[in-house]
Amino acid sequence: QVQVVESGGGLVQPGGSLRLSCAASGSIASIRTMGWYRQAPGKQREWLASITPGGSTNYADSVKGRFTLSKDGAANTVFLQMNSLKPEDTAVYLCFLYNTRTYWGQGTQVTVSS
Repeated sequence: QVQVVESGGGLVQPGGSLRLSCAASGSIASIRTMGWYRQAPGKQREWLASITPGGSTNYADSVKGRFTLSKDGAANTVFLQMNSLKPEDTAVYLCFLYNTRTYWGQGTQVTVSS
């Protein structure tokens, strides 16, 4: 099986920054898509960003220009750099890995508040 573990969440003031990390382990194929979703209370899970097997990144309009997805080439780890955070960014942030199916992390809480 595949394990996906997020870290880096926490409390940050509006306008601040956080960097989330996602580490995957187990029987992982070399070609795979990884990325991030978030889920705020009472709302549906929202796709944020993905990186394809070819290395191309895509972003949701809601975070384009503020969030950056990157990958550690030497390890099965991806990062989400979040800048200019807003209170509406408050959510549980979930990492995913997809090849033959989707694997989810358990999430890391991001709270943007003064």
